[in-house]
Amino acid sequence: MTRSYYGGNWASFSFSGLLSWIKENQQKTDIGDECEDWRKLILENEDVISLSKKDRTIQHVEDFCFGDQDSAEDVEEAGALPKLPVFGAAGDHEGAARESEKEQPASAAEGSGTEIASEGDSSHSSALEEATLESRKAEAASSESSAPEPKKITYSQIVREGRRFNIDLVSKLLYSRGLLIDLLIKSNVSRYAEFKNATRILAFREGKVEQVPCSRADVFNSRQLSMVEKRMLMKFLTFCLDYDQHPAEYQDYENSTFAQFLTTQKLTPSLQHFILHSIAMVSETGCGTLEGLQATKKFLQCLGRYGNTPFLFPLYGQGEIPQCFCRLCAVFGGIYCLRHPVRCLVVDKESGRCKAIVDHFGQRISANYFIVEDSYLSESTCANVSYRQISRAVLITDKSVLNTDSEQQVSILTVPPEGPGKPAVCVIELCSSTMTCMKDTYLVHLTCPSTKTAREDLEPVVLKLFNLNTEGETENEELEKPRVLWAVYFNMRDSSGVEKNAYDGLPSNIYVCSGPDSALGNDCAVKQAEAIFQEMFPTEEFCPPPPNPEDIIYDEDEIAPEEAGFSNSPEPKPESPTEESSSGGNTAIKKDDNEE
Repeated sequence: MTRSYYGGNWASFSFSGLLSWIKENQQKTDIGDECEDWRKLILENEDVISLSKKDRTIQHVEDFCFGDQDSAEDVEEAGALPKLPVFGAAGDHEGAARESEKEQPASAAEGSGTEIASEGDSSHSSALEEATLESRKAEAASSESSAPEPKKITYSQIVREGRRFNIDLVSKLLYSRGLLIDLLIKSNVSRYAEFKNATRILAFREGKVEQVPCSRADVFNSRQLSMVEKRMLMKFLTFCLDYDQHPAEYQDYENSTFAQFLTTQKLTPSLQHFILHSIAMVSETGCGTLEGLQATKKFLQCLGRYGNTPFLFPLYGQGEIPQCFCRLCAVFGGIYCLRHPVRCLVVDKESGRCKAIVDHFGQRISANYFIVEDSYLSESTCANVSYRQISRAVLITDKSVLNTDSEQQVSILTVPPEGPGKPAVCVIELCSSTMTCMKDTYLVHLTCPSTKTAREDLEPVVLKLFNLNTEGETENEELEKPRVLWAVYFNMRDSSGVEKNAYDGLPSNIYVCSGPDSALGNDCAVKQAEAIFQEMFPTEEFCPPPPNPEDIIYDEDEIAPEEAGFSNSPEPKPESPTEESSSGGNTAIKKDDNEE
C-alpha cells in the first residue's frame, strides 16, 4: 500500500484531490505484487509479516452533485500544475493553496481595473459624465425595485476553484486547553500554523437552529433566555466548575445518567437541552453523571483563553497539524518517503523481534523499533480485532445553517439522536476565511459513531438542515435552508480502542498506532503518541522544542552559524492570543503568562 500524501486518514485534500481519493476508495481490486524478487532477501532464520496492499479503513464511499450540473469535463483547476497529477499531496497543496489565495480572480481584477480607469480618466466631457450619472441612477433604481438573485454556484466553478478547498477526512476541533494545544505550545510547532477561533455554538431544538449562550457575557446578552433562566444557567455552570468540591450535590446520582441528573437541578427543558447537547456534548443515554460534569467543566475551563468559545480550528484544515509535526521531525533528522510502498516486516525467528522492513524496490531497512499504522496491517493479522466505525459526510453548501450579519462564522452544532440506539451527530460548519472553501460557499462536516452506512446514518440529519432539491420549484421552508451543492458520504475505521495484544503475531518492538477516533478533540491521539514514545525511550523528553539558532554552541573546528544557514537574529516569538472580532480573526497560540 502506498500513499502520496501526509497524514493518512488525518489528511486534507483539494477538491480534485478528494475526487481522486474517492475514485481510489471506490475501486475494490487489490494491487498485485509486481515483483517477487524481494523474497530472496529473506534469510532462513527469518519470518515475514506481510502488509496490506490496499487501504481497507474506508468503506461505502458515495458522492453526489446537487448543484447546477453543468459540464466540467474541459474545466481546468486554477493554479494546477499542467503535467503533474493533482492528488492533494499534503506537502504540495499547502503552498499552492496559499499562493492561490494571493491571486485575485480574473473577474474581480477586471472589475477593479474598470473602476480605477473611470475615476482616473479626466478626458470625459461633462455631457458624458452626466449621461453616465443618469445611467447609474437608472441601474440603481432597477436594482432596488427587483430583489437580488442569490448567486448560483455551478459544479464547474467548484472544479475550477478546487485548490481553494482543503477538505478534511476527519473533522475535529482543538480544545483551547486540550492536550494538543499544550503540545503545540511546548514543542513550538504552533509557529508553523495559524488558527481561527470557532465563533459560535449552535443547538438544534424543535426543528430550528439557534445559538447557545455559553460564556457569562453571552448568557446575560441572550434574548432567547428569560431572566430566571439566565440565573438558573449561571448557578448551574458555576457549580460545574468546582463540582468535585461539593460531592453531596451529585453523589446520589452517580449511578444515573447525566440527563437524569439535569432534571433534578431546577433547569427548564431548553436549558437541559443546551447543557446536554451543546456544552457537555455527551450522549443522552450512555453518559453518567460524573462524566457529564467532567465534560461540562472542561468546556467551561476552555472558554476565554483565545476567544468566546472553547475551540480553535487550524487554517487550511486539520491536515495542517500532521504536516506541522512532520516539519518538527525533519528538524531532528526525520526522513519522509511518499509513494514508497513497504512490502513486509522481517522478523528474527530466534529473538522474535522485528529487525527490518523490505520496501517496494527490494531494499532492506533495519531499525530497532517499528511503528505501524493500523491500516497497513493485513487481514490475517487483524483477524481477531473488532473495530468500531465512524460515519462521515462532507457537504459544500451555498449559505450557513444560521444566517447572521457576519458571513464568516465557524460553527459547531450537535443534532440530538432521533431515537433510542441512534447516535448524536456533530456538525462543524466552516466559512471561506478558514481557507477550506471558496468564496460564497460553506464546507460542512458531519460525524457520528456508525450504526449503519454513513449515508443511512447521516442523510436524515442532512435532510433536516439542508435543501437537497435541485429543481427550481421548492416550498418556502426548503428555500430558507442552505442548498447542498455537492456531498460525499463514507465510513472510516475507528481503531482507537484496540489493545496491542489483539493483533496476531506482532513482535514486541512493533507498535501499532490507530487512525482517528470519533471524539471531537484530539486527546486520544496525543496520549497514544506519548505512550508509544515513552515505552520506546523512557528517559527521553517527548516532543522537545527545537533549539533556537542562537543557543547552538559550535566547536572551533565546525562551521560558523552563518555558514550553516542560521541567522544571528533570534526568531520572532509567536504572537499573543488575539480576541476574535465579530467578523472572525486569526489566532496565534502561545502559553499563558500565568502558567508554568
